[in-house]
Order: sequence, then structure tokens, then C-alpha cells
Amino acid sequence: MTTTQAPGWYTRRKAKSAATNKPGILGYAFLTVVILGALFPLYWSFLIGSGDSSTITKQDIDWLPGGNFLKNAAAVINEPSVGFWKAFTNSIIVSTVVSASVVLFSTLAGYAFAKLKFKGSRGMLLFIIATMAVPTQLGIVPLFIAMSQWFHLSGTLLAVIIPALVTAFGVFWMTQYLTQSLPDELIEAARVDGASMIRTFWHVGLPAARPAASMLALFTFVATWTNFFWPFIILDSNNPTLPVALSLLQSNYFVDYSIVLAGVLLSTIPLLILFAVAGKQLVSGIMQGAIKG
Repeated sequence: MTTTQAPGWYTRRKAKSAATNKPGILGYAFLTVVILGALFPLYWSFLIGSGDSSTITKQDIDWLPGGNFLKNAAAVINEPSVGFWKAFTNSIIVSTVVSASVVLFSTLAGYAFAKLKFKGSRGMLLFIIATMAVPTQLGIVPLFIAMSQWFHLSGTLLAVIIPALVTAFGVFWMTQYLTQSLPDELIEAARVDGASMIRTFWHVGLPAARPAASMLALFTFVATWTNFFWPFIILDSNNPTLPVALSLLQSNYFVDYSIVLAGVLLSTIPLLILFAVAGKQLVSGIMQGAIKG
């Protein structure tokens, strides 16, 4: 098998294009401002969380952190009303199960809408997309009635997991990605070789969807981990997720914000570790999606 070498003018043009695409001074300045703006809330939380109860009320702000962060973090972990480790375990379970189910069902649905021809597919996809415009708060009352009176799941983690098993955004995201990134010829070739529909999806569709699925899993995990509204309604103080448990720190008449923000930072650490581990895959998924789009 012979390979064709790119002509010299093409290589020089490609190198010149890559050089001109590098950001200039203004680009780096803009990125620096954006990064500092994104990191400021985190630093502000650490600033207050490392102080004492009087830090947030001071008129002259000391921009250097105090030395009480470990003490405040220990107060959060050892607070009996919070139940930190149980809430932490509950958040891990809910976020992991929801992320896995959203990726699986969204990829299956996206593959069907993108590559399978069936009657009513376009109308069904439009209906799913339209549900994204409905505010979550409108469905809370019927969802609460269903979970508490019909299924008797109030206070359990299943009441948080089941309504989030698949999302409209996930279906739309995977449909768009597979439509652009998965050639029909690959599916037809698999069918000619005798592969069933499930086998074709497993060996052809799923590998092609891996970059988008990684991004969807990461964003779903973060959204589920930080979700407060629905878990606060359906769960009780005996079986909370981490955001619900941390809200118990400010249920008294006096709120010590240094302890509250220390707890918020503790809940953020798993997400920072996740972004550090999956950051390369996230950037790869974004770049592949941008190129294919």
C-alpha cells in the first residue's frame, strides 16, 4: 500500500495557518481575565472559609486567607446534624448512577434518531427538544405527588435518580453529534456483514459517540452533584445528598458563614479532581465536535 506525500506548498500553508491561529496579546489578556473571573468565587469562598465568624462582616477586607480552614472543615465533617460522610456517599451514588444512565439512554436514543429511519422520528425529536423550554419548577408538584403517593419513594435516593435517568438535552446532544460524526456507510457495511442492530450500535455507534458521551457524562455528573432544588424537596435530613446536608449548616438563627463556605469548598473538591482527571478527554471531545461541526 503506497502513501501520498503532501506537496510542499500545502505543508507551508498549513504551518502558516497554524501560526496565525495562535492568540495574540489581547487574546491572552482576555483569557487571563476570564480565568481570574472564573476562579474568583472559589478564592472568595476559601477566603471566608479560612477565617472566623467575623471575617464576612469586616469592612476592610483582608485579601489573604486566614488559618482556620482545617478547623472549619473539621467542624463541618464532625457536625452531627450534617452527617457529612453519609451525604457524601449519597451524592457519589446518585451522581454516578444518573451519569451512567443518561449517557446510555441518550446515546441509544440519539443513535435511533440520527441513523434509523422510522415513522414519526422527526416529530418525536421536536417534542423532546420542546420539553427543554419547560421550566423544571412547573413539573415539581406532579413529580412530588407521583414519587410520594404513587411510588412511595419519598425520602429515598430512587426518588432523585429515577426522574433523571434520561434528559432531553442528552438526547438532543447525542443526536446532533452522531448525525455529523457517524457515516451511514459504516452502518451499512456492518449490516452487510450480518451484524444485528444491537451489535451495530455496540461496535460502530458507541465507539463513534465516545467523545460526546464523555462530555455528557462529565456535565451530567457536575449538574447532579450540585443539584439542590429537587433533592431538598423530596429527601429528608436523615438521608440527604451533600448540597442538602450543607444547607443544614444555616438553619439556625446564627449563621457562621466561615463554616458554611468551608463546607462548600469541601463539596467542590471532588469536582475539581474530576475535571483534572477528565480534562484532556473533555478538550478532545470539544475539539472533535467543533471540527466535525
